[in-house]
Amino acid sequence: MPFDMNGYWKMVSNDNFEDYMKALDVNVAIRKIANLLKPYKDIVQDGDHIIIKTLTTFKNYNMDFYVGKEFEEDLKGVDDRKCMGEVEGRGWTHWMEGNELHLELRAGGAVCKQVFMKP
Repeated sequence: MPFDMNGYWKMVSNDNFEDYMKALDVNVAIRKIANLLKPYKDIVQDGDHIIIKTLTTFKNYNMDFYVGKEFEEDLKGVDDRKCMGEVEGRGWTHWMEGNELHLELRAGGAVCKQVFMKP
C-alpha cells in the first residue's frame, strides 16, 4: 500500500524541468511556457488506484493509473501525444518528506525534481 497522497498540492520548486522536457522531445514553445508555470496537483488516491490532475493557467493534464502497473500516458492536455516507453529510462517516482510531496521525473538521462506542499 503506497503512502497517502490525497489532497491539493502547490508546486514550490522545479529543478531541471527544461532538460527533462527536451529528453521527451517536447516542442520548444511548450517547453518555454511549461517552465514558467507553477502547477497545482489535485490527487485522489484509493489504495493503489491514483488519479492526478495537474492544474495550470495554461493547460490541465490528468493521469489515472495503478501503482506498479505500466500504463500509457495520454498527454492530450499537454501536447496531444500518447506515451509509453518511448524514451529510454522514462519514469517517475513520488515520495513524502515531512509535509512535502516530492516527484522525480526521469527520461533519457535527464532527471527533474519537483516539490509540492499543501497550500
